[in-house]
Amino acid sequence: MRVLFLLFAILPIIEIALLIHVGDIIGGWNTVALVILSAFIGAYFVKREGINTLQTAQAKMQRNELPGKELVDGLMLVVAGVLLVTPGFITDIFGFLFALPGTRHVLAAQVSKHMKMRVVTAGSAGGFHQQHNPFEQASNPFEQRTKPSQEEDVIEGEYSDKTQNDTDKRLK
Repeated sequence: MRVLFLLFAILPIIEIALLIHVGDIIGGWNTVALVILSAFIGAYFVKREGINTLQTAQAKMQRNELPGKELVDGLMLVVAGVLLVTPGFITDIFGFLFALPGTRHVLAAQVSKHMKMRVVTAGSAGGFHQQHNPFEQASNPFEQRTKPSQEEDVIEGEYSDKTQNDTDKRLK
C-alpha cells in the first residue's frame, strides 16, 4: 500500500519539482524538448526490443517450450513504454532501465525470482494444496489432462431431439 502511495502521490510531486528545477537551469522549452526527445528514443527502444522478444517467444513456442522469460520481458517492456511516455526524468530513467536489454534481463531475473511463489488454493477436504508454478518450464505445455480428478463431477448421458420428430410427424 505504501508503494502505491509513493507512486501516485509523491512521485508526481518530485517529477514536477525536478522539471521546474531543470527548466530553471536549461530553460523551459529546452526541458520540454528533452522530455519529448526521451519519449521518442524510448519508444524506439521499446519497439525494437518488443519485436525481438516477440520473435524469441514465437521461436520457443514452435519448439513446444514455454516462453516464460519472454513473458516477463514483454511485461517489463510494457511498463517501460508507459514510463517513457510519462513526462518526467525519474520515470524516464526507470523506463530506460526496463527497456535496455542488459538492465532489463537483470531486473527480469529479480522479478522472476520474486514471483516464483507457489499458488495455494483450497482443496476439497478443507486443506490446502499447491498447484503447478506457471513460471517453471513444462516438458510439454500442450499435454492434456488424462483423467478428471475425484473432486470433479462427470455426468454422462445421451439425448435425442424431440422437436425434430414432432415436426416430421406434422409434415406427413
